[in-house]
Amino acid sequence: MYYIAADFGAGSGRVIVGKLENGELDIHEIHRFPNRQINLGGRVYWDFLSLYEELKTGLKKAFAKYGSQIKSIGIDTWGVDYGLLDKKGRLLSNPVCYRDSRTQGMLEKAFERLPKEKFFSLAGNQFMEINTVFQLYSAVSEGDESLKNAEKLLFMPDLFAYFLTGKAINEYTISSTSQMLNSQSREWDDTIFKSLSLPKKIMQEVVYPGTKIGDLTESLQKELGGNADVVAVGSHDTASALAAITADDDEWAFISSGTWSLMGMVTPTPLQTPEVLASDFTNEGAVSGEIRLLKNITGLWLIQSLVKEWSEQGQDCDYSQMVIDAETSSCESVIDVSDSRFTAPQSMAEAICDYCAETKQDLPRTQGDYMRLVCQSLAEEYAKVKQELEQSLGRKIKTIYIVGGGSQNGLLNKMTAQKTGCKVIAGPVEATAIGNIKVQAQASGELSKDKPLRLKGDGMELKTFLP
Repeated sequence: MYYIAADFGAGSGRVIVGKLENGELDIHEIHRFPNRQINLGGRVYWDFLSLYEELKTGLKKAFAKYGSQIKSIGIDTWGVDYGLLDKKGRLLSNPVCYRDSRTQGMLEKAFERLPKEKFFSLAGNQFMEINTVFQLYSAVSEGDESLKNAEKLLFMPDLFAYFLTGKAINEYTISSTSQMLNSQSREWDDTIFKSLSLPKKIMQEVVYPGTKIGDLTESLQKELGGNADVVAVGSHDTASALAAITADDDEWAFISSGTWSLMGMVTPTPLQTPEVLASDFTNEGAVSGEIRLLKNITGLWLIQSLVKEWSEQGQDCDYSQMVIDAETSSCESVIDVSDSRFTAPQSMAEAICDYCAETKQDLPRTQGDYMRLVCQSLAEEYAKVKQELEQSLGRKIKTIYIVGGGSQNGLLNKMTAQKTGCKVIAGPVEATAIGNIKVQAQASGELSKDKPLRLKGDGMELKTFLP
């Protein structure tokens, strides 16, 4: 039986086909495409229309090759962002990107109406201006016409699923990134919506991973050349990536490494103590029904921005060579990766150099210097967060699992092991797709929840780094 994982990241998207046979999963990429942010009229958008067309292209390729052998489709994306539909189910505008400046200053304004400690006791999320609740509060504050005309709010994976099936839902793991879901009841929190004058009526029923959303619409079946179930998976990509990790004890943490680094541990229930609030941790839903207690850390966005900048200047950028050059670089400078100047600068290189100059550190000069600086800075931050996790949970961390595209950066993995003092197990690279397909296979009954999933093929390898 075949399963399709549509995995949308902030920089690119893939459609991956997985075959499960006798408990062994073999996957391959059938379609890859770029994702980009578009600055238009002073606002930063995602190009949802193009992304949806790319999704259909991937599905066409899959149906052409595997036809009726395809059982289901699962979709995962980055968190917090959403699209709005009118009463006829039409998309009111392209979704606004979380890096848009409209949410600047919204935290302080929101705290005037709902005190920070009370807010945290309800949602249990890390306070970040990018979160859905502050995007919506900004839209309400500026009298956004799209919001006034909205009938439904769908998070990005829910939006793709809607246009595949015609069914509107809010999946649990992606909903838990919004800071509008009550962490205990797992329902939309009345106090949050009322305090900030947000329209609760546009929210949908919260469904859990493994729930069938619907079949492809009849028109899409004709267009794509087949039909399959669309299943809610760990629709937040980190939730899917975490589902791919198999650990034997509870002395481990995870880092989902990509544009963002999401570092945390799994807990049975939300942890909403003053210490957790002070450490800026977030409680988000896991596929297992447990909680991902984690911190959002700026990740390889730093390198991605540098590469984009250099490429636009006509420089050659070879990622692998940059890592090799970083190994021999003498640059020892470190930046605070959480500094707001690195969120969406006009020039990432200038922002980094300005920080180094202000802190009286050597300025990076070569691409290898920049790569080393970013890896060192991320590893330092991981070590800090590791200590905070141990203090908050009263548990020691001996092993760190790094999954996602960033797990291929051997220098970063090595530095992480050195700075944290932990064994680092890197991979699989395709953890998000694996976790996505795993939930689908469990939903179909082909894979038992208590049966481990064996992996084969490219992107499945694990590498170990010792401190």
